[in-house]
Amino acid sequence: MSSVDVVDELFITVPPSTLAPSLADPAAWREYWPDLELSVYADRGAEGLRWTVAGALTGTMELWLEAVLDGTVVHYFLRAERPGAVPFTPREAQRETVRRQRAQKKVAFTWKDQFEAGRPVGVAP
Repeated sequence: MSSVDVVDELFITVPPSTLAPSLADPAAWREYWPDLELSVYADRGAEGLRWTVAGALTGTMELWLEAVLDGTVVHYFLRAERPGAVPFTPREAQRETVRRQRAQKKVAFTWKDQFEAGRPVGVAP
């Protein structure tokens, strides 16, 4: 099991085909995850992306876009370690996990605000 293991999900009322191109833009990754260097190892199109992660952490990250009802559940996974030979202590790993959870939730709500802007509640996308 990875020292940093983050799982998050959020429902956005747009289809995966609307989300996928925006989330696949490498220029946006630096804004969303500024201290991580991402390399795509699986481009799943409208179903999301999988990356290897370097930089502040080393490991893997995934965005899985799951079509549900009239929108998309965005599943986020980050499984990583501290780079180099010195592993996280259990306390450091917990702090880093919580920090990454909070940061990802901010990113997810940024996407929700962006893609649902102007849509009245209860109206299909």
